[in-house]
Amino acid sequence: MNANNKRDFSVSMVRANIIALFIMLPVAIIQFNIFNVLHGMGKMEITVNGLNLLFFTVIVIASMIAHELIHGLTWIGLGKKSFSTVKFGVQWKTLTPYAHLKEPIEVNAYRIGGFMPGFVLGILPFLLSLVMGNRNLLWFGMIHTAAASADWLILWLLRNVKSGMLVEDHPTNAGCYVIES
Repeated sequence: MNANNKRDFSVSMVRANIIALFIMLPVAIIQFNIFNVLHGMGKMEITVNGLNLLFFTVIVIASMIAHELIHGLTWIGLGKKSFSTVKFGVQWKTLTPYAHLKEPIEVNAYRIGGFMPGFVLGILPFLLSLVMGNRNLLWFGMIHTAAASADWLILWLLRNVKSGMLVEDHPTNAGCYVIES
């Protein structure tokens, strides 16, 4: 494939992280306020001690890994790809973990793979927190809905791409190339 038949639907990781801040803050405020209306501020208290901080750190690191694995496994499953087609890592310049698909995939499989971590780790725990009144699920869901903000941005960038189009994950930016025939 030559570069002439690819349209760039990506933004730099720095720009994606900046835009993500403007996505995540209003969403987190809305989530927080919905929980507060249903369950009150008494449920919002947080106790911090050494063990809680260590546990929180382990959970955050494990769930960051899970976030990227969910991307990769969804792309593998829906795109009928092998595990070797996904590269996992961290872009250290921006401290951004990533799952990079090394082969083209149909855009809807790419979209679903982009959506799933925010849904599984963010939206579902948030909804469960509302049902159960559990503040730990609230914080977990809020953090992971926010962590998926760059994914929400990529989904927005791809909103007008027609089903059936092939996309190629961008090797360094957040987003992809759409391959035009």
